[in-house]
Amino acid sequence: MSSSHSHSHNSKVTLAGLLITLGIIFGDIGTSPLYVIQAIVKDRVVTEELILGGLSCVFWTLLIITTFKYVFLALNADNNGEGGIFALYAQVRRFKSPYVIYPAIIGCATLIADGFITPPISISSAVEGLHMLFPDTHINTVPIVIIIIICLFSFQQVGTEIVGKAFGPIMLVWFTMIGTLGAIQVFSHPEVLKAINPYYAFNLLSEYPKGFWILGAVFLCTTGGEALYSDLGHCGKKNVRMSWNFVLIALMFTYFGQSAWVLANHAGSTIVDAHGHPNFRIFYSLMPQWFLPIGVVIATMATVIASQALISGVFTLVNEAMKLHLWFRMKVNYPTNLRGQIYIPGINWFLMLGCIAVVLIFKKSENMEAAYGLAITVDMLMTTLLLGFFYRIKTHNFALPFLMTVILFTIESTFLIANLEKFSHGGWFSFLIAAVVAVVVSVLFFAQKLRQKHTQFVPLKDYIPVLKDLQEDQTIQKEASHLVYLAMAGDNRLIDTNIMYSILRKRPKRADVYWFVHIDIVDEPYTKTYHVNTIVPREVFFIHLRFGFKVEHRVNAMFHEIVEQMEANGEVDTRSPYPSLRRHGMSADFKFILLHTRVSADSDLNAFEGWVVRTYRMIKKFSLPAYEDFGLEMSNVEEEVVPIFIGPKKEMNLIRQH
Repeated sequence: MSSSHSHSHNSKVTLAGLLITLGIIFGDIGTSPLYVIQAIVKDRVVTEELILGGLSCVFWTLLIITTFKYVFLALNADNNGEGGIFALYAQVRRFKSPYVIYPAIIGCATLIADGFITPPISISSAVEGLHMLFPDTHINTVPIVIIIIICLFSFQQVGTEIVGKAFGPIMLVWFTMIGTLGAIQVFSHPEVLKAINPYYAFNLLSEYPKGFWILGAVFLCTTGGEALYSDLGHCGKKNVRMSWNFVLIALMFTYFGQSAWVLANHAGSTIVDAHGHPNFRIFYSLMPQWFLPIGVVIATMATVIASQALISGVFTLVNEAMKLHLWFRMKVNYPTNLRGQIYIPGINWFLMLGCIAVVLIFKKSENMEAAYGLAITVDMLMTTLLLGFFYRIKTHNFALPFLMTVILFTIESTFLIANLEKFSHGGWFSFLIAAVVAVVVSVLFFAQKLRQKHTQFVPLKDYIPVLKDLQEDQTIQKEASHLVYLAMAGDNRLIDTNIMYSILRKRPKRADVYWFVHIDIVDEPYTKTYHVNTIVPREVFFIHLRFGFKVEHRVNAMFHEIVEQMEANGEVDTRSPYPSLRRHGMSADFKFILLHTRVSADSDLNAFEGWVVRTYRMIKKFSLPAYEDFGLEMSNVEEEVVPIFIGPKKEMNLIRQH
């Protein structure tokens, strides 16, 4: 299936498409109203300067960062309909700049770190509405939030197709609800619309005491932008853009409505409830008392959906990182037939434990607000850098993309500085996770570089006479009728020295037919093509297999399909060479040899290379076995270790004595 064809179904704007988009794409950004205005007001005295200034900042942030950067610029930087930091990296790395990998690594690490804090803060904010329902009873929301988180993660293995159909309608109800509740307040207090004037934002940042640090709270209104871009592949950009108009209006109404309510009811005081309790949620105050139970239920459902979108985004990200060899191999399941729907058990349970830890460490959403947003600011800065690079290549123009990058980078750096205050309040947690992920990704990247640098290739034609003699040497026991090697050499004229070492030197391996298969994981997400070079007719073949970074690893199935097509063309005979079996129409035996390179003990490594090699070996222990990763569980597979030398070989300078 070509990538262009695969996307035709989701590039059209349909009512169903718009509804699915609401459910999948906007969950994260759509549940921010639960805590943004709350975080801006916090325990400060309510003044017009604070509320209108904070609101003005929110208004312009949603327009500049979410609408201009993500919905306009980033969605145009899609990779055949796929979004996210790796889709962006896949496009700019073609131009061979050695530095683009670093923003991709940092962006990936910080987005995964964000996955640990988004579900707890969203779900806690919603569940804390119970304090408003039962103001006189002390309710500990921690166990409720943990139960919801456990249910949410346990459900992942079933796939979200079943609930996915309900996601859209629930989010439609959610956005309609927050928009309507906000609009009622705005019509009652239209003077709040003054906040559209950017003067109020500048005034807050320059005149209000410690006003600059309020940006850390303002930033929470746009944290879902990155998830919006990552999940693009599920919906198509036309659907995203159309539905964003509705979402943006609903968000603006709720932010303006909450601000209007605060100014009308609490001017000149700090916010507490009628009993003087600080357990007061501005978001829920807009609801009439009779509607509160319904509101809490809808909000909780919306936050579960928001968490779901982020979890799916992390799965997609890790899967793409694995295909690009930037993450160790893990088991990937495909629970439904929905395209792009994957489930990675290891990541799922790791995320769940992390989310529970966040709930237990921070307990209340306002404590999480203090920690939230720091990692995602870094992620956004990395996306801005890659976007600048992308547009520079695309437009062949330096000035405009440079100017755009500088403006966005300046705004986001300001947010980063304001968010740095959160480091001691819990921002360290997401930074710690991001640092661990970044180290893993970097080590795998440098290990890959070392291997590529020191894997040597030799002309294949030089070895053809030896292979033909080996095939005819009856004194050597036959290894298999068909012997298959996965080759690193991407050129059919060359072959890895490791493979020749395995066939000729380690233990001579005689076979009737030798197959060398090179796998290329390409930047177009859904490509599936192959090319065969016949080196010796019916005896030696080189297959070049290309598939996209979103295609499932099924090398065994793909290889046997290629062999069947070649047999139908009369290029190869796959009947058993043994007369007793051939008589009964039995097929020949195939054996796959998987080579693992290991840095030879005789190598001279510098300190950094030594660290990379040691850390890589440690990380590899968690990795899925290679045969499972390539879908070879049911095949005859042998794994072999071959040495590679890095740097000059150690000289022992031995002296012979007589």
